[in-house]
Amino acid sequence: MCLYQNLKEVYFYQKLKDNKVKCEVCPHYCIISPNQTGICRVRKNIDGSLFALNYGKVAAFNIDPIEKKPLYHFYPGQDILSIGSYGCNLKCDFCQNYTIAHGEPNGTYTESEKIADIACREENNIGIAYTYNEPFMWYEFVKDSAQMVKKKGKKNVMVTNGYINEESLKELLPFIDAMNIDLKAFSDEFYKDICKGAVRPVLKTIKRAVKYCHVEVTTLLIDNLNTSEKEIDALSRWIASIDRDIPLHLTRYYPAYKMNIPPTSIEKIKKLKDIAQNYLNYVYIGNVVGIDRNTYCPQCSALLINRETKVVAQNIKSSKCTNCGRKVSITI
Repeated sequence: MCLYQNLKEVYFYQKLKDNKVKCEVCPHYCIISPNQTGICRVRKNIDGSLFALNYGKVAAFNIDPIEKKPLYHFYPGQDILSIGSYGCNLKCDFCQNYTIAHGEPNGTYTESEKIADIACREENNIGIAYTYNEPFMWYEFVKDSAQMVKKKGKKNVMVTNGYINEESLKELLPFIDAMNIDLKAFSDEFYKDICKGAVRPVLKTIKRAVKYCHVEVTTLLIDNLNTSEKEIDALSRWIASIDRDIPLHLTRYYPAYKMNIPPTSIEKIKKLKDIAQNYLNYVYIGNVVGIDRNTYCPQCSALLINRETKVVAQNIKSSKCTNCGRKVSITI
């Protein structure tokens, strides 16, 4: 008897000899034997075919402010229905959502059309954010749901590690309106040792995604692992080479999962923000109380988004600062 409901044959894989399969959704290219799963634990070889075990399984469900994703330049002040399942294709020692990403939590099986209907019914809700676990490891359900959401005139947002292959990314991007992509470090060594992955596929994802949708980048800063001034300088210069207006969120690390390093120094984060601002027009500090989270015009410093209490957009009209006329990368 099958232990899983709503099995869905995955979109990107090859059948091999001896009933083995090769998953092609992400850069791991897992070779999976019968009755085994890939690194993500949610794509299983059943009788020589590859199935998504988490299709339709919603393990987390909340209405969140869009700023919590974090997305600061995409419909500021609006809410978004945030959903997630389980499974991830990276193994970050500091995972903030490890109970969902690496466990198998209880969840409710649902249909993509029902999820889209819920998003439409919620007041002040702009659409759906696929988050909590890695949405690319929920690929089939995300794609099916995103198409439904688009048809209903709502927005699709992904909060992702960006560790995805080009072909599967290209097929999904036409349905995605915004992404927050984790750039966990600007070092292949960090990705290999701490996350069990590689940085290059993430950089490719960022470069491709900005051609299709709104993109913001988040880097969780962990003392002495990815906080050298040289690394943040290089990371910021690289993002700026694509577009200086891409928002960068420098987020404070707190101990989680397998990592017990003390929380990152706030003074160090502030210093790294100063370095990033040499290249980028919008740099924010996350996970720190009392830090200025407002958005200002890069040209005249006029206040554009006030986040001190209620989020309020001001001095913006037709994507331009009304004070100086500069174009600003903010969708309201």
